[in-house]
Amino acid sequence: MPKPENSALPETASSEALSSEPKDSYVKLAMRNMVKKRGTSLFHFALTTFGVLAALVGLSVAFH
Repeated sequence: MPKPENSALPETASSEALSSEPKDSYVKLAMRNMVKKRGTSLFHFALTTFGVLAALVGLSVAFH
């Protein structure tokens, strides 16, 4: 009995460590990318906001 318990514990601990490391590094890379390309991110945000507002206004005019 001790062998399955001992072998299961390191696997879960290592799998948790492996699953958390890529998430942390991905978030860090995404944040760095957003900081480096600040103008592009703001432009895309503004373009998306304008597009959503234009779609809503267009739908409200069409179905008025």
